[in-house]
Amino acid sequence: MLRHGFVGLIVMLVAGGSAWAQSSNQQTLNELLESVKRGQAEGRTVNAERERRFINYKNEQETLYRKARAEAAELDKRAEALRARFSANEKDIDKLKTTLKERSGDLEQLGTVFRQAAGDTQALLADSLVSAELPERLQVLTSLSRTEGIPAPEDIESLWYELQREMTENGRIARFEGEYIDADGEPVRSTITRYGVFAAQADEQYLQYQPQSRRVEVLPRQPGSWLERITRDDSTVLIDPTRGSLFSLLVVSPSLKERIAQGGIVGVIILGLGLIGVLMAVFQVLYLLRQGGKIFAQRDKLDRPQDNNALGRILLAARDAGQQDMETLELAIDEAILKETPKLERLQGGIKLLAAVAPLLGLLGTVTGMIETFQAITLFGTGDPKLMAGGISQALMTTVLGLVVAIPLLFLHSLVASRSRVLIQMLDEQSAGMIARRQEQQAGEVGLHA
Repeated sequence: MLRHGFVGLIVMLVAGGSAWAQSSNQQTLNELLESVKRGQAEGRTVNAERERRFINYKNEQETLYRKARAEAAELDKRAEALRARFSANEKDIDKLKTTLKERSGDLEQLGTVFRQAAGDTQALLADSLVSAELPERLQVLTSLSRTEGIPAPEDIESLWYELQREMTENGRIARFEGEYIDADGEPVRSTITRYGVFAAQADEQYLQYQPQSRRVEVLPRQPGSWLERITRDDSTVLIDPTRGSLFSLLVVSPSLKERIAQGGIVGVIILGLGLIGVLMAVFQVLYLLRQGGKIFAQRDKLDRPQDNNALGRILLAARDAGQQDMETLELAIDEAILKETPKLERLQGGIKLLAAVAPLLGLLGTVTGMIETFQAITLFGTGDPKLMAGGISQALMTTVLGLVVAIPLLFLHSLVASRSRVLIQMLDEQSAGMIARRQEQQAGEVGLHA
């Protein structure tokens, strides 16, 4: 195709040269011819170079293509071999699994039981006071509970060791440097004494282990004075056999002051009436004791009556009656006894009334407290048993206060009444004796006159 182009170009140039030759000289035509020849030679050289490069490139591509085909064939063979090997390995694995299952037998259940035992042990030891001293064992048990497959002998030995160590620490008194949270919520570094898994002390304060935070805290409320008296000896210490439950009840168990406060205004009224009743009873008992002593002293000195006691005043009233008839004497003595009796029996009615009113007020407080409890249940529902139990406990506290006040007042009333009856009976006996002696005296005088 290139040759045809060159031929056409030459024809055109020849035709043009013929036309141009008519107006140009022969020298110019020769130069043009030489120029065309040089152009043709250069074109052939360039085209030959292009053809050579193209052929070389084609040969290279054919070589690469054959090489790639060879590599692909090699890879296909290798892939086929790997697929065959993979299939064979799968069959071998299935056979090995079957063999392992047949030979392992109950060992599969061992793994399940081991993990369950490790988890149960971890939960048990997490609540143990020993974990305050040995916190690292919880991580060990957590790792054991997550073991997959059949446990190794070392894992089984680790679980046994932790169980054995817990049993050993149960009966051991240990001292270790640790940190506890004081009543203000501040961490304190001190020596902690642990009594097995039942109690712990630091700086003369009882501590409690909190499994959630894994820290030791001071009991918000320490054991009462009656418990401290039990442990006054340095060799005696309080322990909690429930592993903290009893000490926890110290926090929620109200003190005497808090229980009284639960009674509310009704409880305060009951205690006020009880205090008034006790003061009345004490005052009257002291009065009767003082009068009783004077009356007993006067009984030994009937011929020297004094007006500082009831018997003396009766004797003076009988002496003032003089030598009047017996009926007048009896009336004078009865009048004197009637004057002395109210003093000896005073305040008994008030004490008895307070003893009867106190439980009634307690019942009133209980009824009002139950009404408030049922109103709270209506508002908040019955989802919280502690709310119901707390409301009922507060309601019943007024009944307790009423009975606590009424029972002592009944005893005091009985004491005052019995003491006053003894003194009144003594006055009656002495009065009867005076009348009898006067009758004997008058009978003797009548006999002398006769």
